Amino acid sequence: MEHGEQSMLASGLVLLAAALVFVLLFRKLGLGATLGYLVAGAVVGPQMLGLAGDGEDMIGFAELGIVLLLFIVGLELEPKRLWRMKEAIFGLGLAQVALCGAALVAVIWLAAAYPLTAAIALGLPLGLSSTAQVLPMLQSAGRLRTPFGERAFAILLFQDLSIIPLITIVAALGAQGAETGPPGWLLAVESVVAIAVLILAGRYLLRPLFRLIGRLGEREMFVVAGLFTVVAAAAIMEALGLSAALGAFVAGVMLASTPYRHELEADIEPFRSILLGLFFLSIGMMLDLAAIARQPLFVVAMALALVTAKTAIITAIGLVLKMRWRSALALGLLLSQGGEFAFVLFTQARTGGVIDADTASLFGAIVTLSMATTPFLMMVTAPLRRAGADERTREGPSADGARALVIGFGRFGQTVAQMLLLGGIRVSLIDRQVDQIDVAEEFGHRVFFGDGLRMDLLRQAGADEAALICFCIDGDQLQPDFLASVKEAFPDAAIMVRAFDRRTLIRLAPVEMAHVEREVREGSIAMGRAALDCVGLGGEQIDQLVQTFRENDAARLAAQIDAGDLHAGNERTLRVTAPE
Repeated sequence: MEHGEQSMLASGLVLLAAALVFVLLFRKLGLGATLGYLVAGAVVGPQMLGLAGDGEDMIGFAELGIVLLLFIVGLELEPKRLWRMKEAIFGLGLAQVALCGAALVAVIWLAAAYPLTAAIALGLPLGLSSTAQVLPMLQSAGRLRTPFGERAFAILLFQDLSIIPLITIVAALGAQGAETGPPGWLLAVESVVAIAVLILAGRYLLRPLFRLIGRLGEREMFVVAGLFTVVAAAAIMEALGLSAALGAFVAGVMLASTPYRHELEADIEPFRSILLGLFFLSIGMMLDLAAIARQPLFVVAMALALVTAKTAIITAIGLVLKMRWRSALALGLLLSQGGEFAFVLFTQARTGGVIDADTASLFGAIVTLSMATTPFLMMVTAPLRRAGADERTREGPSADGARALVIGFGRFGQTVAQMLLLGGIRVSLIDRQVDQIDVAEEFGHRVFFGDGLRMDLLRQAGADEAALICFCIDGDQLQPDFLASVKEAFPDAAIMVRAFDRRTLIRLAPVEMAHVEREVREGSIAMGRAALDCVGLGGEQIDQLVQTFRENDAARLAAQIDAGDLHAGNERTLRVTAPE
C-alpha cells in the first residue's frame, strides 16, 4: 500500500513537472496549452520515457474535466439564450455532423479499403470535434459569447447530442451490440426523460439547496454542492448510457439564471482547469507511437485528410450561411480536429467486433495527431485572417448630414451613441475593429469602417458639418497634437474625449476641448455613493462628501497640470495607513 502510494505520488510529481515545462514552453511559442499537455503526456508516457504509468488508468478520472467544462459553459447560457440558438444548434450542428461524417466514411472506405461497416464505425466518430480543446481556446480569446463563438458552440453542443444516435449506430453494426444494446428509440426516450428529470431537479431541489447554503454562509459548502451537482448530473446520464458531459451542461443551464452562477463558476473553475489538463496528459500518454511507426505515412495521410475534409466542409457550410469567408475558414480550422468522443466510439466499435484493437489504436493516434495540428493551424493562419479582417472591403464613412461623430463603438461609445439617439441627434458611428463592427451589425447598428485618428477620414465622414466629435476609443491612443489639429480643422465642432487615466488628462490639458471624461471616474463615484449609503450615512452627508471629493480631485488635477507632475497636490489624497 505504501509502495503504491509512493508510486502514485511519484507519477503525479512527474506529470505536474512535465506539464509545467511543456505548457509554459508551448505558451511562450504561441502554440497553446493543449498541445503542451499532449506532448508532455507523450514524453513521460509508456511509449517514450515511461515515467508516469499508463494513461488508461487515469483517463476515466480525467474525463471529469470535460464534464466540468460543459457545466461551466452551461452556467453562461441562460435557457432563453439557449432557445434563441436552437436554429444554429439543430441546423448548423446537424449539417456539420452529417456532412463531415459522411465524407470521412467515404474517404476511409474508398482510400483505405476498409469494409463499409468498419468505415462507418470509424468515419462517423471522426466527424466530431474536440469540445475540450475548442471551448478553452474560445474562452481564452474572449470569443465564446460572440456570434462566431456561438456558432462554434452550437456545433459542439449538437455533437454532444449526437453521441446518443452514434452509439446506437456503432452498436448496431456489430453482432454483439445488435443483440444486447437497447433500440435507438428507447435511448431517445431515455434521453428526453433524463433531461426532464435534471430540469425539474434544478428547479425544485438545486435552487433551494444553494439558497440554504447561501443563508448559512458556509462558503466551502458551495464547492461541495457544486461538485455534487456536476457529478450527480453526469452520473445520471452515464447510467443511461448517454453523454455525461451533456448532463453536466443541462445542470449548468438550469443554474444559469440563479444568483449563485458566479460563485459556482469561481468555485468549479480550478477543478476544471486541473482535470482538463490531466485529460490531455492522458491522451498524450495513450498515443500509440508504435502504431505510428508501423504505418507513419498512413497516419499522417489520414490525419491530413481528416483536417482538410472537415475544414473544407465546415468552411463551405459557413459560406452557405453567408458568413464572411475568413470567418468561415476560421470556424473550419477551429473545428478541424478529431475529438475525445471518438475514443469512446472506437471502444464501442471494438467491443462489438466491428474493428480490431490495432485499428482502434491506429485511428486513436490519427485523432490525437489531428488535435495537435489545431494550435499550429490557428497560429499559422492568424496573420492571414487578421490581415484579411483589416483589409476587407467595407462601407467607409461618408458625409450624410450627421450632427455627431462617435469614434469607437465599444462599451463607452455605445452608451454615448444611445444617449445622443435618445435626444434625436443624428449620429455617424466609426470603428476600425472589424469584429466589433460584425457584432454591432448583429444587433442592427450601422457602423462605418475606418481609422478615426486620420484627418482625411474625419473629413470624409462629414466632420466639417458636425456639431460634435466624440472620441470614445479605448486605451491611451490620443495625442495632443492630433486633437489640436482636429480643433483647428473643424472649429465649429465640439471635441469630447474619453481619457484613459489622470496621466492622459495631464498630457491633453493644453488642448481646448468641450469635455474630457476619465473612463471609470463616474462609475467609481457612483459605487462610492452606494457604499456610503450601505454603511448608514445620510443623504445630505453623502452629497457633501461627494462634493468634497470632487473639489479635492479637481484641485489636485489642476496642481498636477500646472506642475506637469503626477505627484503634485498629493497632500489632498487620503491614505490607508497602519493603525497607530
